[in-house]
Amino acid sequence: MSSAAGTGRRRQDAVYRAGVYGRTPRVPTSYRALAREARRRLGARAHDYVAGGAGDEDTQRADRAAFDRWSVVPRVLRDVSSRDTSVELFGRRLPAPVLLGPVGALELVHPDADLAVARAAASVGVPMVFSNQASVPMETTAAAMGEAPRWLQLYWSSSDELVASLLGRAEASGCEAVVVTLDTTMLGWRPRDLDLGHLPFALGKGIAQYTSDPVFRRLVAERVAASAGAPRDPQPRPTSAAVRALVGMARAWPGPLVENLRSPLPRAAVETFLAIYSRPSITWDDLAFLREHTRLPIVLKGVLHPDDARRAVDEGVDGLVVSTHGGRQVDRSIAALDALPDVVDAVADRVPVLLDSGVRSGADVLVAVALGARAVLLGRPFAWGLGLAGEEGVRQVVEDVLAEFDLTLGLTGHTAVGQLSRKVLRRRP
Repeated sequence: MSSAAGTGRRRQDAVYRAGVYGRTPRVPTSYRALAREARRRLGARAHDYVAGGAGDEDTQRADRAAFDRWSVVPRVLRDVSSRDTSVELFGRRLPAPVLLGPVGALELVHPDADLAVARAAASVGVPMVFSNQASVPMETTAAAMGEAPRWLQLYWSSSDELVASLLGRAEASGCEAVVVTLDTTMLGWRPRDLDLGHLPFALGKGIAQYTSDPVFRRLVAERVAASAGAPRDPQPRPTSAAVRALVGMARAWPGPLVENLRSPLPRAAVETFLAIYSRPSITWDDLAFLREHTRLPIVLKGVLHPDDARRAVDEGVDGLVVSTHGGRQVDRSIAALDALPDVVDAVADRVPVLLDSGVRSGADVLVAVALGARAVLLGRPFAWGLGLAGEEGVRQVVEDVLAEFDLTLGLTGHTAVGQLSRKVLRRRP
């Protein structure tokens, strides 16, 4: 995006002009204040699901500490009055090197969930990566975005037929790439959720991509048919929590609520999902299956080792995302930003490398791009914006990040993303 004023100046002007009439931003403009407000206003289950990480959350802290080890060295007396923050990715010109990463079970933080995020992303022009664990089917979310760019995240199910169905639906929904998440073949050890006994998927939340899928629905029906007439385990005495859980499952299954409450299908859908959602046995050999079933660019997410990066490119993938899954999967992992330079060097510009995990601000975006990322995926910041102010909160968070990136680009003496390199950074002692 290029103009004389730039996104940063326009965003500042909008805020300050509104301030004249006593109107302030709907959500805080700094991440720390944003996260504090989300913690204050969201329920424990919603907050801890988004905020939580694996183990002692050392990887989460490492992802942030990695950014703190780099400083930008501004240059002066350069004409930066007109700046271009745009980048090209898979043939699409984007307004900035920013995408909205996949965040599952967003209905926990706001009833509009993925729809609010989709509308906000489309209004700003940044791509949204549809979560495989979305609260809204991809077809519905895509329809809300018009011609705006979107990708699909894929968890490799134990049913290859379901994987193929999801890929076909992604193409039909206008997705422009598929992001295969490799670091969640098993669910990480997440104490915040464990201490609350809370897994949203077990309550029917975040499984809309499945309950809307014809293959999955057939698998559910087969499960119900196979269990018909089988002796049932003794049921515990019902509690209010159990009743709420059953109602939640009924709401997650398509169809009238009253009918679903009487049907075995909603509960069977949750059981089927828990049985097949991930496949720990996937290997490099399985990538050929993706190529056979989609024309979309294939991006592997969760790559942290340069040898894996080289192997991925040799196998013909189209892009990589260096990611720790926001610190949610492996505690004591290398930080994503620390892994980025070696992965970039290993790839040698043969495919684009993106960064996910730890990105909180426009200044963070600049550091990541200078270290070789083609773009970054934003996660928790927009989720907090959603929780605090719905679609408007997401839009403001994204606009704030893009504005700060534009201003930081200019204030460090640069007018285009392509001018950023490791030469503009210094590693702190």
